[in-house]
Amino acid sequence: MLYIDLIAKLTDEEKAALVSGTDFMYTNPIPRLGIPSLCMADGPHGLRKQTENADNGVAASVPATAFPTAAATASSWNPEMTRRMGKAIARECRSNGIHVLLGPGVNIKRNPLCGRNFEYFSEDPLLASEMAIGEVEGIQSEGVGACLKHFALNNSENYRFMGNSVVSEKAMRRIYLKVFERVVKRAMPVSVMCAYNQINGTYCSENRWLLTDILRTEWGYGGLVMTDWGAMKHRVRSLRAGLDLEMPGDTAICRRQILDGLRDGSLPTDDLDAACRNVLRLLDTCYQPEKSEPADFDAHHALAAEIAADSAVLMKNDGILPLSGQEKLHICGPMFAHMRYQGAGSSMINPARLTTPKDAFASHRVPQNPLEESDTILIFAGLTDEYESEGCDRESMKLPEDQLGLIDEMCATGKPVVLVLFGGSPVELPFCDKVSAILNMYLPGQNGGTAAWQLLFGEKNPSGRLAETWPVCYEDVPGHESFGKGVNEIYREGCEVGYRYYDAHSIPVRFPFGHGLSYTTFLHSDWTEEDGVYRQKITNTGSRYGGEVAALWLEGELRGFQKVYLEPGETAEVEIRPEGQDQISYSDELTIPPDPPGLPITLNSKFTDLNQTRMGRILYRIVTGVAEREMRAALKLPQGQERDNRIKGAQFMRRVMDSNSIISMSMCSGKSCPYPVAVGFVELANGHLWKGIRSCLTSVKAPKLPKEEK
Repeated sequence: MLYIDLIAKLTDEEKAALVSGTDFMYTNPIPRLGIPSLCMADGPHGLRKQTENADNGVAASVPATAFPTAAATASSWNPEMTRRMGKAIARECRSNGIHVLLGPGVNIKRNPLCGRNFEYFSEDPLLASEMAIGEVEGIQSEGVGACLKHFALNNSENYRFMGNSVVSEKAMRRIYLKVFERVVKRAMPVSVMCAYNQINGTYCSENRWLLTDILRTEWGYGGLVMTDWGAMKHRVRSLRAGLDLEMPGDTAICRRQILDGLRDGSLPTDDLDAACRNVLRLLDTCYQPEKSEPADFDAHHALAAEIAADSAVLMKNDGILPLSGQEKLHICGPMFAHMRYQGAGSSMINPARLTTPKDAFASHRVPQNPLEESDTILIFAGLTDEYESEGCDRESMKLPEDQLGLIDEMCATGKPVVLVLFGGSPVELPFCDKVSAILNMYLPGQNGGTAAWQLLFGEKNPSGRLAETWPVCYEDVPGHESFGKGVNEIYREGCEVGYRYYDAHSIPVRFPFGHGLSYTTFLHSDWTEEDGVYRQKITNTGSRYGGEVAALWLEGELRGFQKVYLEPGETAEVEIRPEGQDQISYSDELTIPPDPPGLPITLNSKFTDLNQTRMGRILYRIVTGVAEREMRAALKLPQGQERDNRIKGAQFMRRVMDSNSIISMSMCSGKSCPYPVAVGFVELANGHLWKGIRSCLTSVKAPKLPKEEK
């Protein structure tokens, strides 16, 4: 029997539980009817499953393969790479009893300072969606469900829990929703995760226009919609909007709201039943009672290097690369021994293996020389976790000052300098004219050291192409004056995102979208068109095997692409049939709301807003003390990977606390901060002492969960 056939047998209390998560990463079982739990885990570039008795932080997780992040894989311009990666991640999911992987993330890179850009693919919806389609298809081909996120317009981190994305329908349709539409229609992910933020004044979790009118009615989506962790505001409003599953759950207030809504008529039974059907349908699709065979971590480690090498972008080369092996190298920079290979936040993986550039160079016995004895300098540099993380946006587009000083010092020697860059987003490159070569590895995963060695010494030929524009300086970026600085994020640039903006206004850039060099050369014929099909021939006119991208541009927009790999002298013909353009004329109108007042404190206030009042400051220090204690404990550990991960976890915890809203904190923490306590916090912060105390002492009366019934 299918689980969906059991819906008529569910009681109201069981329905209220079924549409709520439990134990942070599970759906609620209904033992009376034999309905099991689904287990979810963070993605999107590898598995992050918490170890037993973990605290739901980001440090304690099972070993898994850390693949290159989306910022890297998108630069491969090869959806087959994300498809193979998705299959490998799904195998690791199955071997760990995971049914749904939370990824990929497809939000558009609107601004290079977004702290989570490393987890997103591109500034272009076509490229982003094609890469995501490959990953979703790869994951789901192994029987594991994918969860497309974060729907929608989650394009910054500082105010993501309460921010209001103010945007025209034209920009939404042509840029920000287009990527989700293509993935939903082409790859059919079994689940979609709604974002925290508001869109034009309505939170995504309560946005019927977004979740029902667009996603289900217009796009024909038949899967499940869940919240991001803690994105719930009011359970009845969300169910009526088309939100099925509340995560992480264990919130008595939401079950109470459902049961009260059924009783007073504010929640139609049909809306609750629709959500229950989608949960049961997800169970029918993804639930597997038994774990599969252990994953092949050696094969996945090798695959991680293959993807990293295919994704790396050779941004500059005066002929110094590839290295011959005869150079006397002076190697410096913090990323040589401590390569940054993944982002910081909920996607942080405990790598099954780790090969840094130092490891790879040592295994190939590459000699290192002092500076007053070298003839070539290699610098391994980039953004550190302190500069780029989920939970906050970057403060500038600059590299760390100590690294800028090192690069200037090495360039001043007059010797050729090769810069190997690591990081999830563009950085300013004021030294660009002084260095001989720049190899951009982005965040290349746990075997990025192998890929870097292969590319530097010519064992592999760089074939990555930038999936985002690299501006000369941050002041050239549209909206740089206001990005990430307030609750209302105004998308004044409309559709002019990324290359569309720089091209429209003839603004010079450091490296354009699609840029990437090779160790060989290619000849492209002109495009020909017949019956809507565009054709181009590409010939490898150089002396090395290499990959090249055929990109079809029509009316200033990327309309199709294909990557080919050719031996010297080999020719390939590419065929692209671009999709028809939407002919509907959408509105460009923006209705800009006033900035919300800082006081009084509300449930949707940013947690740092508590510092505006005396009692609020006391409450703020009490809560953030948890992160401070975690950092002190991490710093006491001996040097090593566990210490590094604990430090990253503590940093992330503090960032999330600061950017969180009071209601999201409650909705994400289950029984440790129930709804009445959150209300009490608000009352206390506003100076209402007795109201606050009374609320904190109040409990929400909700029935036991079905799993707790004897």
